Amino acid sequence: MATVLLTRQHSRIWRDYLELTKPKVVALLVLTAWVGMVLASESLAAWPLLFAATLGIGLLSAAAAALNHVVDQRIDAMMARTHTRPVARGRVSSKNAIIFACSLASSGFILLYVAVNPLTAWLTLLSLFGYAVVYTMFLKRATPQNIVIGGLAGAMPPLLGWTAVTGELHGHALLLVMIIFAWTPPHFWALAIHRRDDYARVNMPMLPVTHGIEFTKSAILLYTLLLCLVCLLPYIVGMTGAVYLIGSTLLNIRFLQYAWRLKFAADNTTAMATFKFSIVHLMVLFLVLLVDHYFKVLALYVS
Repeated sequence: MATVLLTRQHSRIWRDYLELTKPKVVALLVLTAWVGMVLASESLAAWPLLFAATLGIGLLSAAAAALNHVVDQRIDAMMARTHTRPVARGRVSSKNAIIFACSLASSGFILLYVAVNPLTAWLTLLSLFGYAVVYTMFLKRATPQNIVIGGLAGAMPPLLGWTAVTGELHGHALLLVMIIFAWTPPHFWALAIHRRDDYARVNMPMLPVTHGIEFTKSAILLYTLLLCLVCLLPYIVGMTGAVYLIGSTLLNIRFLQYAWRLKFAADNTTAMATFKFSIVHLMVLFLVLLVDHYFKVLALYVS
């Protein structure tokens, strides 16, 4: 019996530390970084580099997520969506969470610096600082434009992936950053509408709290339109082909439908449905970028 209880306790601890890393969020960030690496690669000979870069970026992203749990533990404990988080509930102490985060960050930085390149290591560390410190500690509590300004840190992974392969900044990578940067406000504000009362309870100046739900719905629709325009840029500059143009257009039309319904025909489920689709939108959009890339590579081999 004691062995069974000990096993369950270890399993609970393991799950708590995994939850600190926000694995679903990190997985999406790593996917966008990996797409940046593949698009920057001219061959498949760099697989060891791709693996090291993916792991390093993932470790630093997980570290930023863990620090977010520590900084936000007070407000997390008061919000329905987050009150069961490990640090908020006291299952993981702040000290242990910080040690865990620092271990992840150190491992990721060293791996990127040694096995990839210093530029990627420093840019990834800067992204961690931007999210865990600038956004979480200051912007999140200071302005309703927090997610717009702070969203830049979350939009960096494709650039990190690109620099991991090339060792330099490139305009095409910045276009991928722009896509995520434009996608972030409608994605997060849809959730903020659904959880408006939570944010009001903890005096968090999210847009639905400071400017009202109708204003936020208008902002979501306008940012979704902006996203549609930004998504055209990779095709316009010759970075992508017809596969991407068709795929991104279909995805953007669907996102616009959600944003339009949220603004003009919403019910109690529309905001959360819009939020959930936005995640699918970004994930599939970057997968379409991959498919388009390999179609172009295949066309070159055939010709």
